[in-house]
Amino acid sequence: MLKIATVNVNGIRAAFRKGMDTWLEQANPDVVLAQEVRASEEITQELFGDEWQVAVNASQLKGRAGVAVAVRKSSPWHLEDSKADTVPVEVPQDGGRWLEALLVKENETGGGEDARLRVISAYFHSGEVGSEKQDHKMGHLERIGHRLEQLMCADASSDNTEPLVLVAGDFNVVHTERDIKNWKPNHNKRAGVLDEEIAFLDRWREQGWVDVVRTLAGEVQGPYSWWSWRGKAFDNDAGWRIDYHLATPRLAEAARSQQVDRAAAYDQRFSDHAPVVVTYEI
Repeated sequence: MLKIATVNVNGIRAAFRKGMDTWLEQANPDVVLAQEVRASEEITQELFGDEWQVAVNASQLKGRAGVAVAVRKSSPWHLEDSKADTVPVEVPQDGGRWLEALLVKENETGGGEDARLRVISAYFHSGEVGSEKQDHKMGHLERIGHRLEQLMCADASSDNTEPLVLVAGDFNVVHTERDIKNWKPNHNKRAGVLDEEIAFLDRWREQGWVDVVRTLAGEVQGPYSWWSWRGKAFDNDAGWRIDYHLATPRLAEAARSQQVDRAAAYDQRFSDHAPVVVTYEI
């Protein structure tokens, strides 16, 4: 079993000060895909500690974005290499939002191929209706779509020789009414709930990408992964489901369970996002 967690940490240094290390110990994930790291690879490695292999794609803009992949050394999987920004960076704001890492697990029988998994930590723009930020978001979504198409084509034509692929992270878009507590007040009025954004998720589903958490959870409300710091959003569970595990069909078939590690109370959160954890049997 391989337990993979994705979480927008809202600043890795702040997250560790607020108890992310405790969550790591209790949840015991094998792989963590982190977004909005806002720190260098050296700082991120120091925070995770010697028990982890860490790769980071930092933003060109200080204190902004940044994505990371961390692999626990005690796991049978190891981080073989990583590539930053395989989705083109058109403006500085696009940087530090896409990191691909190849994980490998040696064949224990001594014969056959090693297992390979490509994991991608992704942080999409948040956007803002009627602003330049929304223009950046829409352009970035288009370029992400091109990369997803490349990955899906490789998976479909590989005869199972290509790595399994997982794209996970903070997409900053809800897909349907089930993914947000208050749909009507937000739909087509607020970034993240616009039909033009949702169309991308529809398109990727048609290509064959599988929303693993939705598939495992079923047609229920939620499970939400983000709650505003403001007001009583967390206490009232007025959340959004914007953190995804998007998998190629071969990997999706290996998904066994999902959970959102929602903190027990408002003051026990280390981020405004909760870790989204999926266990895969590969």
